[in-house]
Amino acid sequence: MYNELIEKKEKLAVIGLGYVGLPIALEFARKISVIGFDINDKRIEMMKQGIDPSNELEKEAFEGCDIEFTSSLDVLKKAKFLIVAVPTPVDEHNVPDLTPVIKASETVGKVIKKGDYVVFESTVYPGCTEDDCLPVIEKLSGLKNIADFKLGYSPERINPGDKQHTLASIVKVVSGCDAESLEEIAKTYELVVKAGVHRASSIKVAEAAKIIENTQRDLNIALMNELSIIFNMMNINTYEVLEAAGTKWNFLKFQPGLVGGHCIGVDPYYLTHKAKELGYDAQVILAGRNINDNMANYVAKTVVQHIIKNSGDVKAAKVLVKGATFKENVSDIRNSKVADVVKALKSFYVNVDVEDPYADSDELQHEYGFSLTKETGNDYDAVIVTVPHNEYKNLEDAYFASVTKPHAMVADLKGIYRNKINNRTYWSL
Repeated sequence: MYNELIEKKEKLAVIGLGYVGLPIALEFARKISVIGFDINDKRIEMMKQGIDPSNELEKEAFEGCDIEFTSSLDVLKKAKFLIVAVPTPVDEHNVPDLTPVIKASETVGKVIKKGDYVVFESTVYPGCTEDDCLPVIEKLSGLKNIADFKLGYSPERINPGDKQHTLASIVKVVSGCDAESLEEIAKTYELVVKAGVHRASSIKVAEAAKIIENTQRDLNIALMNELSIIFNMMNINTYEVLEAAGTKWNFLKFQPGLVGGHCIGVDPYYLTHKAKELGYDAQVILAGRNINDNMANYVAKTVVQHIIKNSGDVKAAKVLVKGATFKENVSDIRNSKVADVVKALKSFYVNVDVEDPYADSDELQHEYGFSLTKETGNDYDAVIVTVPHNEYKNLEDAYFASVTKPHAMVADLKGIYRNKINNRTYWSL
């Protein structure tokens, strides 16, 4: 398989060209022949023109790549090595929604041939690849794993907005259904991952490794958020505490904040869901999720309490929310907890304006029912800076004074203006 790929006798395909799949496809396309497959024709047309629909990659990233973008199953059938990189969200009840990955498995089942490889990158609970996806592939194809084709799993480690920790520079975990597939999959990924690969002993181990990466971060951020709530009651600045504690060599430097996006705020629910199926209620993990999911309400409540204390008229109050994406310097609004802040503020009948240099107003309207404000005002009762976009980092005391009333609060969720706000009430997590 590996030799056929590097000699371009066979093609590699990536199914799902979002913020994970597209960088993988383009990286491979600099070495071997690639098919980029997505069901969204509009996205396919954009990529054919060298445009990343996720706004993560520049046009230069498409240059010098041997890649064919398509939504055609007939074209996809030409591939010998298939990588699945589709989303794995949760529904409104925080139950794993396997629809995208099952649909992708159906696609694989329709095109896979004897001797092919299929590797999943989507984040799932341990066992999902073999117990949920594999049967779909085998049923539709009439082929059997190991005997007719090879199954593998290699969890994605793409970090949106991060230009330092890229696909090539992060060690890649790989796994296969047997020793032969493990070696072939490892060699294939070594083509593009300069940092090297880690060969996991089984597909389940690789799945579990991925899901605990984000669960660990979720729990650590939850601890910081809970500490922030406690320290706020004591009138202690959390970031000053973290700065002091961080002088010890083994202190883990996490920070409080809104936990959204499609990884940290979602993946732990896949693990707790599987645990519940097995008869175990994951107490610590769910406690952390509960804290993080309630931080938006905590922020809104703190701001509203300030407004009530200083003006009394909540219905006449105006709040400016700066930042709508789930993290800094990206356009991605999926599972953005900023939307929860806006919703909570509006539940108190506060008038809310939202601005963001990266987010798409139409997408926000479609997803969350509010759009970006075209022109912000100069009489806000509070400004909430939710994410540290580069455009916000150098804002000064004079700016906040110019857009707010004298009694206003500047709610700096990530602590980027600490010791810089003197003319307005300052608060941070």
